[in-house]
Amino acid sequence: MIRVCTGRLRGRRPTQQAVRDMKSRFSGFGLSRVGRRAAGVIAAASALSLAAGAWAEVVGRPVDGAIGLQPAASLIRRHEIFFHDRILLPIIGAICLLVLGLLLVCILRFNSRANPVPARWSHNTPIEVAWTVVPVLILMFIAIFSFKLLFEEHDMPRPYMTVKVTGRQWNWDYEYPDQKIGAYTSTLMAADKAGDLYKLAANAPMMAPLNKVVRVQVTAEDVIHSFSVPAFGIKIDAIPGRLNETWFKADRIGVFYGQCSQLCGIDHAFMPIEVHVVPQAQFDAWVASKTAKPVTVAAAAVPAAPLSAPGVPAPAAAR
Repeated sequence: MIRVCTGRLRGRRPTQQAVRDMKSRFSGFGLSRVGRRAAGVIAAASALSLAAGAWAEVVGRPVDGAIGLQPAASLIRRHEIFFHDRILLPIIGAICLLVLGLLLVCILRFNSRANPVPARWSHNTPIEVAWTVVPVLILMFIAIFSFKLLFEEHDMPRPYMTVKVTGRQWNWDYEYPDQKIGAYTSTLMAADKAGDLYKLAANAPMMAPLNKVVRVQVTAEDVIHSFSVPAFGIKIDAIPGRLNETWFKADRIGVFYGQCSQLCGIDHAFMPIEVHVVPQAQFDAWVASKTAKPVTVAAAAVPAAPLSAPGVPAPAAAR
């Protein structure tokens, strides 16, 4: 089967016709069940790779018809999504269905028509014990995963570098003390330049290397702000006079967006956060461009006036 298809493809037919011939050959010979499953796996893997490539470009922008949380760009964020989707949502759904069922029972069975003579009892010990013990057991089950996630978020590995973030009305300052890069201001990009990323794109994004632990120290100058990048799973308040700390380790290249998540004034919606995760070599080149010293050109020396011969008066200075 493979030889036949390969031979037909080696001809000088156009590509589309060769593909049609290959499909007809496969349909003529008939694919086994295993072959069809393998083809399906390959197609699914190709689709996932294309989707991953698209998401690697921009994460955090609005997507038509999207449901759920943003795609994760760090291991902690994946654990957060698992906790939300696989632990909390099933429990919430089960509780909602139980309460809905109880309401329907009350409405249909204990209305005035179905039950004209109400019961006179007011206590039921088994039910009272159940609605006390069962919620406690549910909370204990949730706490197992919740505390584990909290400890993981606060257990910061040895950082590769530190970024100090300062919030003010209404922009962010980024400073890289380890790379000797002074603070620079990141503000909202103009609407005509940002396009559909308006209120997300910034004119001076934060830069971070791939697969490196980045410590983020956050503070504020005026009011309380909040530094939040959902794809990394970080959100921490920026409080004047206080230095809060968080960290992330991005494991995918791309542009990631966040916003100030604390109401901070009239232009609260105009404090975007843009983070570029780049390979190490590109990050080193960016650091070199930021730390490069300006080239200073020495002023040309003024030629000295020629010495006059003995007894000859020096020429008069030009007026």
